[in-house]
Amino acid sequence: MTKIYSSIACNLDANILKTALPLFHTEKVQAIEWSFDSLFKVRNIPDWFIDLLKEFGAADRLIGHGVFFSLFSGKWSEEQNRWLAHLKKVSHNFNFDHITEHFGFMTGENFHKGAPISLPFTEKILAIGQDRLKRIYEACECPVGLENLAFAYTLDEVERHGEFLNQLMESVNGFIILDLHNLFCQLHNFEKNFEDIIKLYPLDRVREIHISGGSWEDSSLEPNKKVRRDTHDDAVPLEVFQLLEKAIPLCPNLKYVVLEQLGTGLSTESEQQQYQKDFFQMDQIVESYNDVTDSKSTQHNFANNFLPAIPFDLGEPLQDEKLHQEQIQLSQILENTSDYTTAKTALLNSSLANSRWNVESWNPVMLETAIAIAQKWQ
Repeated sequence: MTKIYSSIACNLDANILKTALPLFHTEKVQAIEWSFDSLFKVRNIPDWFIDLLKEFGAADRLIGHGVFFSLFSGKWSEEQNRWLAHLKKVSHNFNFDHITEHFGFMTGENFHKGAPISLPFTEKILAIGQDRLKRIYEACECPVGLENLAFAYTLDEVERHGEFLNQLMESVNGFIILDLHNLFCQLHNFEKNFEDIIKLYPLDRVREIHISGGSWEDSSLEPNKKVRRDTHDDAVPLEVFQLLEKAIPLCPNLKYVVLEQLGTGLSTESEQQQYQKDFFQMDQIVESYNDVTDSKSTQHNFANNFLPAIPFDLGEPLQDEKLHQEQIQLSQILENTSDYTTAKTALLNSSLANSRWNVESWNPVMLETAIAIAQKWQ
């Protein structure tokens, strides 16, 4: 029987490695996810970390997670060329079971300083995303996936996100990371329940699930409302574990459940102990499901290998100069305005007004949140 693997996001971070070491010693970690593009400032990766990656890769338990590609940027950049070249190199050196990236485009002029932000679900933008996914596959030659986004400007985006992801992934027969904390953010921020939203996702495309923690942010516009943010710097909430128990049986091609947390949230002994408790709670849920399916002689079907059926014929990267200029304008507004009122006025006086971006209908609290996200990573 093919089982689901309890996994952790493991990067070259002292706090993460110190916290995870006891889990490795007891052989509880069954797979690791490595953000292969996060070491752009590191000239020499330590031999012991390379050995760790190769050990899990040899067992087909190493998965790669990208952060900085900016899938939907309207203008093709030299940074994206370098990102693909780096992916091709590391895919040659390490045996990845699959490669994933984030939905959205990156704000910020610096390629490594930004936050993934949503954008309109149009045919032209869909085509750009499909083009980029094919280029990622061409570089890594293994299954390619995308992670659902935590942020949305409107409820309509939340409700259409799953189908848009499905259309994107059809181009490469790819898969989805169902990030349950990202989903928790949307459920809370738009006051929806799990059953209403999860049915809008192509759950047969879910090969990986993420769980993590985040933070609460007060709104100056609605003092009684707290916004849930996907900051990855705290323990996993009980609600996310409850979502995990509900989600696993719905995803027939699920292979990995991954615990994520930034090292900045693991600086104290109590934070490290809580992370370990979170891992064991996650592992208990995963193993309970493995045990049940094993006892019933049933299994996740893994009918889809998530590899393209036919080769790609790639020409020049698709570009959209109008989209590029709109993204620059939006980034500048989000990064340089001090509050919601100023930002809304700037948007309504920009080329984004009365456009496919539909800025007139953006939820005020979520626009306020977008400003905070963009300025945090600027």
